[in-house]
Amino acid sequence: MEDTAANGVSGALLDGLGWLVSNIVMAFYNFGYALLNPQLWLDWSNSESLIRFIYYGGSVEFFFVMFTAFIVITVIGIWRSSVMWGCVRVLEGFANTVGRFFAWAGLLMVLQQIVIVFMQRVFAASEISIGFGTTITFDVSWWSEELKLYNAMVVALCVTYTFVQGSHVRVDLFYSNVRFRTKKVIDMFGALFFMMPVAVLVWMYGWFFLWRHLVTPKVSASDQIDLLMRKSRILKWNVETIGFSPNGFNGYFLFKVLLVAFAGLVFLHAIAVFYRAFLEWKEGIGSENKYLDRDTLGTGEEAYEGTH
Repeated sequence: MEDTAANGVSGALLDGLGWLVSNIVMAFYNFGYALLNPQLWLDWSNSESLIRFIYYGGSVEFFFVMFTAFIVITVIGIWRSSVMWGCVRVLEGFANTVGRFFAWAGLLMVLQQIVIVFMQRVFAASEISIGFGTTITFDVSWWSEELKLYNAMVVALCVTYTFVQGSHVRVDLFYSNVRFRTKKVIDMFGALFFMMPVAVLVWMYGWFFLWRHLVTPKVSASDQIDLLMRKSRILKWNVETIGFSPNGFNGYFLFKVLLVAFAGLVFLHAIAVFYRAFLEWKEGIGSENKYLDRDTLGTGEEAYEGTH
């Protein structure tokens, strides 16, 4: 009995290892094939191309392409630290650029709220029109509900920017009292076993959740490519435009787009966190915050930085 159970466990482990290795090897082929045949998944005028894009965007194949790329770049980065530092600078620069741009949505949200209050309370208007030459007109309730989109932009698209700036709240139980290199090990562990898995899960559910509100017939994460190709024969765009109120905001599919963007940003930044932690662990305390681009409030305001 014990021998049978042991053989079963070892067999399962070998099967799992074989599956892992085969998917890593196939990742090179899948990436090259997609790169050389973009018309098969980027020509959205063709329903079959669109359905391939939907399937592969949340597929095991796409995951292993990203996973394999991470492994390859990590191996090269261990060999040449300059490559890994380059990745850190690019990924943190990307997070800063996206965050600094979409942070202005907070100001836009405040200004729009002021206009709404004036139009409702002072001018007793039921609609608001904006535009130059060609104007768009919506009910005041539409503009009021749209404010939630600006808030979602700040949350979803500024999350990694906030991480770079050191403005996230840290639940610190023992982190501050351990040695420098121990902190870096904790950061690496957190990036690999918390940030990345959560980002992958959110992406997997968010990706198909998004497309279920953009096309019909509905697609599901459990659908295999053969079933989806059959669905492609009757596939058509069906963008969700239903609001919570008759005259309310009707672009709620944009929140699904932001959910997917959030997951992608967090996954990419988890790589930056892991690489920075590894390099600082490897090079010592002298490399702490190397190349780190943080906003500054000016001389004398250092105590307030990292809290905005």
